[in-house]
Amino acid sequence: MLYELSQLALKLYTVPKALSSLEAYTTSTGTSGKLLGCWETEHGVIVGRVLLLREFEDADTLARERQRILSSSDPFGVGEHLESFRIESHAPFPFVPPVQTGRFGDVYEFRTYELKVGGLLPTMAGWEAALPERTKLFPLTTAMYGLDGVPRITHIWPFPDLNERLAIRRESYRRGIWPPENGPENIAHATSTIAIPTAFSPLH
Repeated sequence: MLYELSQLALKLYTVPKALSSLEAYTTSTGTSGKLLGCWETEHGVIVGRVLLLREFEDADTLARERQRILSSSDPFGVGEHLESFRIESHAPFPFVPPVQTGRFGDVYEFRTYELKVGGLLPTMAGWEAALPERTKLFPLTTAMYGLDGVPRITHIWPFPDLNERLAIRRESYRRGIWPPENGPENIAHATSTIAIPTAFSPLH
């Protein structure tokens, strides 16, 4: 199982129309990949930015869909609304269960850590040890590592709201269960984006 995280930069004031077309594209029988979530960014890079998470059975299926998008004059069915797009391939941490769709929170945080050289395996080892206690505070959507581009991990967390996000993070620090061992020392660069699920997103 592999994941694809796409970032769509949409033209100003086109998001409502684009989301309608994007819903039709991602639910079409001719489209490979299972739609897991679709979000509008709220904090971070926010103007007209949409995040799309899809699941693929294997690398061949993902590659075929990637080729189809890259060759299309109407990528994601929203070509007329697109300024640009970026697609990344990821594999889940081996100890993290598959993404379960459903209602988990009104806001989601996408955290991406670019890693220092050799940092992936120590990072995953720390996560494997720390995650059971951390997810008792609130569940994780997924943690995954990039298969292309800069060595990095991306983890996605749902929260009821931004106040609860802060409270949960503070509690995890207070109890010493987060951040994981080997985590901060292997981060070269980190970003965080807060996003809101769209109406048709399977993850809410």
